Amino acid sequence: MKVAILDDYFDTLRSLPCFEKLADQDVTVFNDHVQDTDQLAERLLPFDALVLFRERTKITGALLDRLPNLKLISQRSVYPHVDVEACTRNGVLLCSNMHSGTPSFAAAEHTWALILASARQIPQQMASLQAGKWQMGVGKTLRGRTLGIYGYGRIGKAVAGYGKAFGLEVSYWASESSRARAAADGETVAESRAAFFSDNDVVSVHVRLHPSTRGLVTRTDLALMKPSALFVNTSRAGLIEPGALLDALKTGRPGFAAIDVFDSEPVTDSDDPLVNHPNVVATPHIGFVTEDEYELQFADIFDQVVAYANGAPINMINPEARDSAR
Repeated sequence: MKVAILDDYFDTLRSLPCFEKLADQDVTVFNDHVQDTDQLAERLLPFDALVLFRERTKITGALLDRLPNLKLISQRSVYPHVDVEACTRNGVLLCSNMHSGTPSFAAAEHTWALILASARQIPQQMASLQAGKWQMGVGKTLRGRTLGIYGYGRIGKAVAGYGKAFGLEVSYWASESSRARAAADGETVAESRAAFFSDNDVVSVHVRLHPSTRGLVTRTDLALMKPSALFVNTSRAGLIEPGALLDALKTGRPGFAAIDVFDSEPVTDSDDPLVNHPNVVATPHIGFVTEDEYELQFADIFDQVVAYANGAPINMINPEARDSAR
């Protein structure tokens, strides 16, 4: 099969052991990012299969309608960036291993790195040192403070474990069913949504983005946070009410933020107000960007390509697409 791999910015996949799984396929790796429908349609027209780097490229219905040769999209985890209905309409099978029970430890570790970096002002202190100005301020010790995890999923639980190891008291807020599971597991659940946001020193969001969770965290929620508190988002920017985080930082509640995700990615505006806010530690969506995580994820993704090529597809999201295959 002719296979296109999109958005491998640093040409990393060729160096990983899992890449050998595609030895019998005709593979083209694209290292740039293209979102324009016309450019993508022209580029991808010859290919039978697409391999996606998470949500870096949106696969729209308008694009799929112009790719008559496409038969398979292979990726891992959630797929809000893929028009599944259009896939089915065009006979394109979407395969995505949902890796039940396996958290992204890379994302959890990066979340904790952002919390530490913000608490100890690491980017600002480093910039001050490089400018020959020595110390620029006074950080915070995390032990003895409170960490609120919004969501009771795999990554949130891993972050909570790091928090407990550092001596923070951890509490949760989530959907009603998830709060019940947390309580049944012996975890602390906040008395109310308002108490969750107002009482915690650090609030970290770990929820999947889908239509019912878009704008989940509101301006009202953020306004309840302490001026000394830190808001962390390594999940998806769409979980926050549009514009609410920047406005909240301007009013000083919360006083600080650490983010790895943005409304529009990649961010190419050097004057982006969130990226340049003095109380924000920002990174370019690198929560999952480690060699180890790539090997884990793309081993699954390439297995899906091979399985399809062998006539026995796995992890099918829309198996009905096979009935309408072109």
